[in-house]
Amino acid sequence: MAYADWMLERDLQPYSAAQALSGPVIFDRGIPVIVGCLSLCGPPVPPHVVATAKAARYNRRVFRVPYRDEKFTQDTERKQCHAQAEATCAAMYETCSAFGYELTELLKRTSRAVPPPFYRLKLAGPYRSLSLSPGCGSVR
Repeated sequence: MAYADWMLERDLQPYSAAQALSGPVIFDRGIPVIVGCLSLCGPPVPPHVVATAKAARYNRRVFRVPYRDEKFTQDTERKQCHAQAEATCAAMYETCSAFGYELTELLKRTSRAVPPPFYRLKLAGPYRSLSLSPGCGSVR
């Protein structure tokens, strides 16, 4: 579980720093993702990780970028196969839903001339949020 503790420490640093900022802050992934990864991989999720995920809340709205075969790629950092990547995304979405986050799917961009739907979202008020991209983040 040393890796889970390292991930938790790594995700708490930007979360804590963002508390002092005004306006929207977007995170790619976050503390609930640690719970999702551990759940997917099989080891029991330590109670302190669950407690931290419950206490260190992001905005209720979580942006979801769904898995798409046409965007899937492997490289030196992305070693999962298609099935593993799909399962990882599903686990992240299930975990965030279980923690009470509202998943807002970002639509597929149809043209480079048109800004992606994400940029048309109105981000208002002080909040911290998490968005999930395939493989799996949010606004403050």
